[in-house]
Amino acid sequence: MESRRLSILCSHLRPGSGLAPTRQIPVSRSNCDANQQPSDSDKGSDQNDCVFCKIIRGESPAFKIYEDDVCLCILDTHPLSCGHSLIIPRSHFPSLKATPPDVVAAMCSKVPFISSAIMKATGSDSFNLLVNNGTAAGQVIFHTHIHIIPRKALDCLWASESLRRRPLNIDQEASRLADHVREQLSLSDNSKDNKNEGSSLTGN
Repeated sequence: MESRRLSILCSHLRPGSGLAPTRQIPVSRSNCDANQQPSDSDKGSDQNDCVFCKIIRGESPAFKIYEDDVCLCILDTHPLSCGHSLIIPRSHFPSLKATPPDVVAAMCSKVPFISSAIMKATGSDSFNLLVNNGTAAGQVIFHTHIHIIPRKALDCLWASESLRRRPLNIDQEASRLADHVREQLSLSDNSKDNKNEGSSLTGN
């Protein structure tokens, strides 16, 4: 699992960089890995073998840098940069979609506080905030977590930073895409009956 996780993360780096893990840390088999994604019917039973849940229960070691009643923050065991850390909810949720909004809010509310401390400790002046949600997005451990990745000028960490971004074509295809997304948001909003949210979905 760790080697697959590293290959996915390293694929974001510059092509041909030759980066590879220098050591393997043995990790017990987890129902939270990409080969055994939890189904809706067993989401409540997989925390017994989850790597992050074991850390939370004190059964596996980790360098904890912050913790409260809702979440904790640990150093990533295979960091992309010095200080690369993970914010993890104490309760087990296999994806961002399955994580209650109040838990997501609690995790995100700690980002400015924790990231500031990490940047000062590492001498960085920037950071990336990253969530890999789903297999295609590179999620390997199926317990919601947020990456804080400290950055320094010219570190060239992401291959995408060397790519030129092209302006969005203001055409019918873009308009249809925006309409379709707004339609999905409206359907989701109606299905949850969130009338108190005061959301406003408007077209251009």
